[in-house]
Amino acid sequence: MKVLAIDTTEEGCSAALSLDGEVSQRFEHAPRRHSELILPMMDELLAEAGLRPAQLDGLAFARGPGAFTGVRIASAVIQGVALAADLPVAPVSSLRALAQRARRELGAERVLAAFDARMNELYWAACEADEAGQMQLSGQEQVLPAHALPLPDGDDWVGVGSGWQAYSEELAARMPGVSIHPGAFWNHAWDVATLGASWLASGKGVAAEQALPVYLRDQVAWKKTAS
Repeated sequence: MKVLAIDTTEEGCSAALSLDGEVSQRFEHAPRRHSELILPMMDELLAEAGLRPAQLDGLAFARGPGAFTGVRIASAVIQGVALAADLPVAPVSSLRALAQRARRELGAERVLAAFDARMNELYWAACEADEAGQMQLSGQEQVLPAHALPLPDGDDWVGVGSGWQAYSEELAARMPGVSIHPGAFWNHAWDVATLGASWLASGKGVAAEQALPVYLRDQVAWKKTAS
């Protein structure tokens, strides 16, 4: 299975090429440069592998939630490539991909993935590893203030993502049993590729026009009240 994946969910920008499970990746922490970097990253990976887009089995992208501009960029880029090469697409939850990175790098089995959603809210999902080692959503993705987040059941949860850094004190007090990753922990397209390849192998890929972003909320900025 040959899958090209991208992620522009937050400040990180990355592309990854999975060839039968062997993954190559480009990653850069580059706020506001996603549109400049993502296509060259994709082109480099394909050139190194000696592949054209039409020779791929499919594409995958982190479809959100996340930064609105970044999620829109990923969707637009993937739609364009998928249309040109007539490829199926796997839209992958950004929160689930973050949890998959925690599984890959930290060995975590139960992950509370959180992005800073601004406006005093977090994008939030609980994920648990299945028998194949892939993280699956346990419940729904949500956007909520820290004080309203559901408390996890059981033990051995690991907290990762920008939401844990932005609301560290409140979340630590509310969920004292969670092991919080201490530093920045960005999404990687590597994990989008892993989850996307499984999705595509099962025949669930969607057409380019269905490769849509998921925001979880429509409001993108504070509205000024009338004076």
